[in-house]
Amino acid sequence: MGRIIAIDYGKKRVGLAATDELKIIATSLGTLHAKDVLEFLKSYLASENVECIIVGEPKQMNNEDSESARFIEPFVKLLIKTFPAIPVKRFDERFTSKMAFQTMIDAGLKKKDRQNKALIDSISATIILQSYMESMQYKENK
Repeated sequence: MGRIIAIDYGKKRVGLAATDELKIIATSLGTLHAKDVLEFLKSYLASENVECIIVGEPKQMNNEDSESARFIEPFVKLLIKTFPAIPVKRFDERFTSKMAFQTMIDAGLKKKDRQNKALIDSISATIILQSYMESMQYKENK
């Protein structure tokens, strides 16, 4: 069994998360500068069995692509080209930043710590991945 990786892609920072091999829980892999993501993935994929990459898909409330979709699409195409053997799927990331922020509040983080955008991106990637896994489980149980 392979892991699943989730990516919350942004112009500056990219949040990353991965499942355990049994795909039970999503765990943060941290946040990287956007220019460092491909090198990190090459290294990670060389040492871990990854069966799928999930990339957050930013949507507006009317279900149209958000402004940020225009710089995410080239990244997704590059992922597909760089790792042709690994399926790349998109997953709705609406509200993940708000959910990440609320998670930090619920965890009791101080206001200063909640302003750490890298932490928000990392938590967002984890939420995207956990939500994806839950949606797949729901589809299987239907």
